[in-house]
Amino acid sequence: VQLQASGGGLVQAGDSLRLSCAASGRTFSNNGMGWFRQAPGKEREFVAALSWRGDNTNYADSVKGRFTISRDYAKNTVFLQMNSLKPEDTAVYYCNAVTIRNTYWGQGTLVTVSS
Repeated sequence: VQLQASGGGLVQAGDSLRLSCAASGRTFSNNGMGWFRQAPGKEREFVAALSWRGDNTNYADSVKGRFTISRDYAKNTVFLQMNSLKPEDTAVYYCNAVTIRNTYWGQGTLVTVSS
C-alpha cells in the first residue's frame, strides 16, 4: 500500500497550489482521508480531513476558508486545494488514510511560501 503525494513547490504569498495524494495497493473508498503538515522545527499538525462518503469535512482553524479537501473515488486520490497561501503555510504536507486497523501515510511534499 502506498500513498504518493505530489504538487508541492515554491510559491509566493497569495498564490495557490493543489496537492494530490494517489493511493495504490488498495482502495480507500470506505475510509476517511486527510492532510497533515510539519513545519521546520515543529510537530506535525492536522490540516484537513474528509469522511469516507465525502459528505463531512474538517479543517484546522488556520486554513479554514483558504484550503479545500476533496477526493476522486475513481482515481483513489485525495486533493488539497490551497488558496491565499501565507509564509506560515510553509511545511512538508503529508496525506493519510485511516482504516480500522491502520493509518497509512504518504511520503510528504514540500510547500514553500515566500513573502
